[in-house]
Amino acid sequence: MLDLVPVTTATTPAEALRASVDLAPEVERLGYHRLWVAEHHGMPGIASSSPAVLIAHLAEATTTLRVGSGGVMLPNHAPLVVAEQFGTLEALHPGRIDLGIGRAPGTDQATAYALRRTPDLSADAFPEDLSQLRAFLDGTYPRIRAVPVPDSPPAVWLLGSSGYSAQLAGILGLPFAFAHHFSARFTDPALELYRSSFQPSGTLDRPYAMVTAAVFAADTDEEARRLAAPQGLSILRLRSGNPGLLPTPEEALAHDFSPQEREAIATYTESHVVGGPDTVRKGLLSLLERTRPQELMVSTNIGDPAARRRSYEIVAEIAKEL
Repeated sequence: MLDLVPVTTATTPAEALRASVDLAPEVERLGYHRLWVAEHHGMPGIASSSPAVLIAHLAEATTTLRVGSGGVMLPNHAPLVVAEQFGTLEALHPGRIDLGIGRAPGTDQATAYALRRTPDLSADAFPEDLSQLRAFLDGTYPRIRAVPVPDSPPAVWLLGSSGYSAQLAGILGLPFAFAHHFSARFTDPALELYRSSFQPSGTLDRPYAMVTAAVFAADTDEEARRLAAPQGLSILRLRSGNPGLLPTPEEALAHDFSPQEREAIATYTESHVVGGPDTVRKGLLSLLERTRPQELMVSTNIGDPAARRRSYEIVAEIAKEL
């Protein structure tokens, strides 16, 4: 699962963080293999601005679940700092830490500048930064050591929403996770590019892909559509440059949308899998048959903790049948 730690108009950030920590052992019990948290900044409705801190709590609350970043936005950080943070996490929780790396800022330009403290906000240095990070993690960087040094480095993944990271992951022979949940039109070409450019490495001898899908599951199609309604309004506000707290379903359903806004929301959310168990089963099976990933990651951005947990329960039940 990918957790955005949603903060709603009816909750506080502290309550959202606690709900995510409480959910972790539940999804572990349900049989989920990984739990990642995303790095976003300047977004009041997302409380996961500091993945390393949150990962420490999630890993402490679980025993077998792999916990990681989906991802750390590397242009925002010095590679040495990331290596130290995730080396520490791996030392504390050996064999359970994933380091998913992305090249986008995860925020607006002004916030990105505040993070980086440089006028150059391009990601052109990403390949070199990634090379440095990997060297710090495996202890091959000359003269400088990232301390502590765990027995083995955390697993490194490349994340992407277009072809750039797909091709780089293939060339480097790294596992690749694609953000289908918000970049669906690029999913198929990116996966094809990753597979066609793949070169065996010390990490992998064949391509290993993950696809992340936005899923809103409930006991009925009607209830699932109600729970998914806030996501459309939230995305609309974000794309308009006005991110805010995640609305409640009641607020979203009561909102007076223009025809153009409804059309935009339909475009933003057309790849989302929304419905009761049968509808979700069909949607996920169709996605898996088309994209052929080694893993499916599910992102369920529902503000109500009980409803979010129920959605993950339904997906876990469906996964046993697929």
